[in-house]
Amino acid sequence: MKYENVILAEFRARLNRFAATVWTDGGEEIVHVKNTGRLRELLLPGAQVALTPGSGSDRKTRYDLISVRKPGLGWVNIDSQACNKVAAEWLAGDPAPFADVRLIRPEFTYGDSRVDFYLEAENRKILMEVKGCTLERGGVGFFPDAPTERGVKHLRELVKAAGEGYESFLAFVIAMPRVKRVLPNVQTHPAFAEALADAVSSGVRVLYLSCKVAPDELKIVQCMEEKDFGS
Repeated sequence: MKYENVILAEFRARLNRFAATVWTDGGEEIVHVKNTGRLRELLLPGAQVALTPGSGSDRKTRYDLISVRKPGLGWVNIDSQACNKVAAEWLAGDPAPFADVRLIRPEFTYGDSRVDFYLEAENRKILMEVKGCTLERGGVGFFPDAPTERGVKHLRELVKAAGEGYESFLAFVIAMPRVKRVLPNVQTHPAFAEALADAVSSGVRVLYLSCKVAPDELKIVQCMEEKDFGS
């Protein structure tokens, strides 16, 4: 996916979960942060950030903060809405392991949850939940960067679906360069780590979707599965 009319700025401070101050050519600006995670290792004073004009007549801010440049790594896309968009673009290209899929339905209601994608082929019913990863340590991604009861609930739904004959997938969109794998962030949310282990043992498959990231672009360029790492 591509963003239009992107400008670069210098990060100053985070005001709350949704807003931050940055410095642009026109001076200080309050912007909307498109991610409610902690992002403590990214949103540091002086960091270079990318902004795009926001839409909507009732907005209080002119710009959305979509990406941050992390020293030693590169651009990290923090737009939480972008992950499903790039996943939909990727699925439309008939990638393995979904090359035979002929139906792609987003926001599929299953049980008490909405799963990001329902996919269907002649003899396959597939559910896929997408999570965006922006936290990197030593070249490895970690999820989540803040506790996510919703994420635990989604994993439990995937386990239930796997028991009912669905192929169940958890796909991590790795919204930063050079990171190939995502591990559970046990220190931040041990319950998610436990739920993920239970999901994998119940047949849920884990995909890692590596991305090309630029201030104005996010694109999935590689898919690897957990089994590819020999675990």
